[in-house]
Amino acid sequence: MSHLFAFVRLLEEGPQINGTRDLIVQASYLAASILFILGLRSLTRPDTARRGMQQAAGGMLFAVVGTLLNSGILTYQWIVIGLVIGAIAGYPMAMKIPMTAMPQFIAFSHAFGAIAATLVGIVEYHHAYDPQMGAPGLSHGVAAALGFEVLFGALTVTGSFMAFGKLQELITGRPITFRGQNAVNLGLMAVAFGCFGMLIYQPETAWAFYSMVALSLFLGISMVLPIGGGDMPVVVSLLNSYAGLAAAATGFAIGNNVLIIAGALEGAGGFILSVMMSKAMNRSFANVIFGAFGSGAPAAAKAKGEVKESKTISAEDAAVQLAYAGSVVIVPGYGMAVAQAQHICRELMELIAKKGGEVKYAIHPVAGRMPGHLNVILSEAGIDYGALLTDVDDANRVLQTADVAVIIGANDIVNPDAEEDKSSPLYGMPIFRPWTAKTVYVIKRGKGTGFSGVENPLFFKDNTLMLYGDAKNVLGSLVKEIKALDDSH
Repeated sequence: MSHLFAFVRLLEEGPQINGTRDLIVQASYLAASILFILGLRSLTRPDTARRGMQQAAGGMLFAVVGTLLNSGILTYQWIVIGLVIGAIAGYPMAMKIPMTAMPQFIAFSHAFGAIAATLVGIVEYHHAYDPQMGAPGLSHGVAAALGFEVLFGALTVTGSFMAFGKLQELITGRPITFRGQNAVNLGLMAVAFGCFGMLIYQPETAWAFYSMVALSLFLGISMVLPIGGGDMPVVVSLLNSYAGLAAAATGFAIGNNVLIIAGALEGAGGFILSVMMSKAMNRSFANVIFGAFGSGAPAAAKAKGEVKESKTISAEDAAVQLAYAGSVVIVPGYGMAVAQAQHICRELMELIAKKGGEVKYAIHPVAGRMPGHLNVILSEAGIDYGALLTDVDDANRVLQTADVAVIIGANDIVNPDAEEDKSSPLYGMPIFRPWTAKTVYVIKRGKGTGFSGVENPLFFKDNTLMLYGDAKNVLGSLVKEIKALDDSH
């Protein structure tokens, strides 16, 4: 540690060639910006996604190095302490977090990024009107940037913590609503924007600034509470966009180019992703944010008066049909991720392929709890991207000719009500049609409705057979039975 602080003192006391240093800083920021853009471009394709992550990480390294060389830094000691604490906390956390918990980990990370942006905004405003700092004040433009920064930053802080709580199931995934909730939220939002306008008009109005911060923190909670668990992927993506906008505003407020560029990329990327997911569910932003998706779904199912019982099948009987199937389509959902069943799933796929069967995976755009979640999990197990069907229409064409469709822990993305029942909250959402296959096996932990709380008539169709239990254990039993068939011959 003594060597580290000796290096810090060298940086602080060394020759100050500001022109050269500033040139290096801007060159680092330019390199970082280029790598961020290239990384984002590479992430659009599965086969280049790993390279994209490496490019983005390299861009962040350039951004950090450029910031550390900034001539405006007075002392490095607190910066180094922060870097050490961050590394000690961040590295083990990132290495130990399972892929199943990645959505809530991302929401948690958004919260801390937003905390940083919000604190920078508050400190900058305080310094601008602190008599001990000379009270230089703020121009209307800088006041607008700071206001925008804390407005979206504070909302993202509490909103991300709420999303984390719902995804981690620390609080209920069902919508929490009360009469007039949307009107209250819209009213509070109008007051917050009113404070924002006042801040721009009279930057020295401290009550408007701090009232806006408090209202934004409250709005983050009140706007996420009524959103059901089924919509959390869209919410996390939208919060990602808000965090990016806050970061870009921070860049304008403190004159940091790389923050402006990186924040704009994150803000635009998060927004586009949210739009794509909403489109994949055939729903609008307004419906996602204000629709309280999933509330009352069980009551609606009861109103139908359905008394059907699902049919079950043993692993031994299911294994026989899978072993001799010519075409099998596996539809994974979050249940497969929770059970960590991707490796045994690949083993099942290999056994079927050895017997001459073809296995494909149908991956819905909103399967799992964030976009690409299941793609990454399957890739981790060594399943080739060529076996993935990521377009809903293509997957449905393959399902029509499949001998067996195997649903592993999926619910909403295979719910026929999305096409057949106009009263269903899922109605209009593009879904897979596994019931068009000759036989459907559904691997499910229990008879519950799943994360979104919507009943699924697929489980009661004539060609659907249920295998209840943990996905990893059930798939393990199927693998064991297929191997036993080989031994018996």
